[in-house]
Amino acid sequence: MAEERDQTGASRGDLPQPDEYSEPHLEDGAVLNGEAKEKTTKHKSVKCNLNLLQMLKAAERWSPPQSRDRYGAEESEEGTGELVTEALKTGMQIQSTEQKPKFNKHYANTSRRSPAGSISQLSIDSYSSVCSDSEDESSPRDKPQKTSKGLSDFCIKNMKQAEFGRREIETAQQEMPALMVLRKRACEERPLAGAKVVGCTHITAQTAVLIETLSVLGAQCRWAACNIFSTQNAVAAALAERGIPVFAWRGESEEDFGWCIDRCVGAETWQPNMILDDGGDLTHWIYKKHPGLFRKIIGIVEESVTGIYRLYQLSKAGKLCVPAMNVNDSVTKQKFENLYCCKESILDGLKRTTDIMFGGKQVVVCGYGEVGKGCCAALKALGAVVYITEVDPICAVQACMDGFRVITLSEVVRQADMVITCTGNKNVVEREHLDRMKSGCIVCNMGHCSTEIDLLSLRTAELRWEHVRPKVDHVIWPDGKRIVLLAEGRLLNLSCSTVPLFVLSITATTQALALIELYSAPEGRYKQDVYLLPKKMDEYVASLHLQTFDAHLTELTDEQAKYLGISKHGPFKPNYYKY
Repeated sequence: MAEERDQTGASRGDLPQPDEYSEPHLEDGAVLNGEAKEKTTKHKSVKCNLNLLQMLKAAERWSPPQSRDRYGAEESEEGTGELVTEALKTGMQIQSTEQKPKFNKHYANTSRRSPAGSISQLSIDSYSSVCSDSEDESSPRDKPQKTSKGLSDFCIKNMKQAEFGRREIETAQQEMPALMVLRKRACEERPLAGAKVVGCTHITAQTAVLIETLSVLGAQCRWAACNIFSTQNAVAAALAERGIPVFAWRGESEEDFGWCIDRCVGAETWQPNMILDDGGDLTHWIYKKHPGLFRKIIGIVEESVTGIYRLYQLSKAGKLCVPAMNVNDSVTKQKFENLYCCKESILDGLKRTTDIMFGGKQVVVCGYGEVGKGCCAALKALGAVVYITEVDPICAVQACMDGFRVITLSEVVRQADMVITCTGNKNVVEREHLDRMKSGCIVCNMGHCSTEIDLLSLRTAELRWEHVRPKVDHVIWPDGKRIVLLAEGRLLNLSCSTVPLFVLSITATTQALALIELYSAPEGRYKQDVYLLPKKMDEYVASLHLQTFDAHLTELTDEQAKYLGISKHGPFKPNYYKY
């Protein structure tokens, strides 16, 4: 999703040439070898004052029967469940290894009775249930599934979650005003009538709103996930229930990942004519496995820096068969998703996985592009001491002017409490860096691909992997030193938390308009090359979101427009303008 343009020179040089592509596994991070063992932590009970304990028991005896029944019969053993609940209400911290899972379960059950307008069930469940290790981890590939209408052309984890997924999609619609306006304005015209869009993106409530918008605008859609950890299973179920073929579930293996993409594009009775990609995995797969499909494909829309690199490589080699639209470098995507989205979501992902306090921590952020800028601003605001690594002198000067010290990773790695990569490059953090890190250092990635951290070098016999909690692993050295690896080096915010709905509304609207532009453009307008989204469309996406802030634009007079040499209706800036 979000990634950077930093270190592009090194990245493009290291990317495989189109005629040298290896067999696609499409997310370069390998899966843990062997089965991770759960580490059980024993909590010590807090000793309570005897009088207070008697008061709690008395309160328990006087509680109405219905308040006891709401938690179920499994907690009837001497009223322990009620005691824990009442103690928590009084601010005590009584911990019990046996009772904690039950209390969490009760919290989730209680949240289902929230009134309309409060947080939806899936918003509360998104981390606990969707990310939980206790969820069935078996592959659904061989399990027959059908929707309520008898459709079976999909593969997701659990159809029973469709209702919760639908609620989450409806909640997302409230924070994605531009797509809803686009639906209303273009539903009668149906500019995508006849379009067959095959997509490979993160499957979340936000992208579900985009997929259903494309359907309203006339397109037929088939979808797979671009990340094995980011799929919201309930949302995938809701899309399948609406008749959209979806092949994705959270926790796919690398083999499952390729199988899902192949099921999307290899349907015998359905051939796509448009591609919407995030990371280049889908485009790469079609080139390798189904090159004949490009005879009918009109264009490609790509939103990630990794995918754009691959497209430019194909174009340079003369092997790009169709026009491609570069959404990643559109102003709205760069600024709003990469900068503002990461500014908020980086903290959420780190807090959920590590419970760390940022004040005084020494953090190294690799890359100071838009994602890096957002991460650094958030970390600095909470009191972290932030260092920057950069290869681009322009970005390095920006970092210095913003008050950060620019340094090489080798110089600072021994004292770092946390290392965050967001470059879009490969092997930014290598084994020599990992060997020199202090015990307890947190390592994570905010770029698109897992290649930024050299994980393959950690899959050796002398290092031991210990699974601690969902998306958190400890890699332990022979001397006992351990580093904390988050999401196996994959995208932190979408793997371990969520991202702001409003920001993704901007990106999703940009993707929809790019598809419409390529599909409806007259023959010959776009050649077999990579194009930026027209500036007029960028401005239109931004204008659709202004009403959310009750913002009012000033209109140029004819004289002012003539003086500037532009149309009074835009575009207002030339393509080379840097916002």
